[in-house]
Amino acid sequence: MNRLRGKRVVVTRAAHQAGELADKLRERGATPLLYPCIAIVPLLNDNLPDLSAFDWLVVTSSNTVEALRGQLDFAGYAALKIAAVGTSTAAALRDAFAVAVDFIPDVQTGEHLAETLPLQRDERVLVPGSAIAKPDLTRILTGRGADVTAVSVYQTIVGTGGEAIPAMLQAGEVDALTFTSSSTVTHFVGRVGTVPDVPAVCIGTVTAQTAIDAGFKRVIVPETYTLDGLIAVMESEL
Repeated sequence: MNRLRGKRVVVTRAAHQAGELADKLRERGATPLLYPCIAIVPLLNDNLPDLSAFDWLVVTSSNTVEALRGQLDFAGYAALKIAAVGTSTAAALRDAFAVAVDFIPDVQTGEHLAETLPLQRDERVLVPGSAIAKPDLTRILTGRGADVTAVSVYQTIVGTGGEAIPAMLQAGEVDALTFTSSSTVTHFVGRVGTVPDVPAVCIGTVTAQTAIDAGFKRVIVPETYTLDGLIAVMESEL
């Protein structure tokens, strides 16, 4: 049974990442409306630290993986342990670098990763990420006794193109919005110029809080912070 049949769902992910969610929506009878609200710009970084100086590499998004393509070579660093924030990021790491991921937290958030990472005191941790990443993860790791190095490897900018979503919202032709990061929420509101009275379905509590702070009246969060979890909660709530 296609519980989402006929539902018109906005996908706000970056253009190069929107396909997977769009395909899942189509499989369930929904109509995905692509409206990229972010774009990812890798930062060419000739000063990335030598991996041999670290015990852990902590990766908190697929965007980080994409930014690191061609910049990291894991050959010869078998002792380096790798942590990923969730199953999607772990899969991206395996696809990009053919490496094993040693740790994925039960709750797929950066904060929970930092709280549960099996650290030894004074272990050295490399955290590549966004130029606008919040310091919560590094703060928690440092508080647990880790020696943390955070490096900016990409920046998030406003996306362009996509469907005529402002007009479709005004005409009542949108049934739900999907957000996979706080940046997608912020830049969506910036692009459309308003906060529509449409359900905002968000991966993760941080993204959901950003939507609440922006003024969305109905914010829905899946139990599992994955695209499949996003689909499942839409099937039950829309």
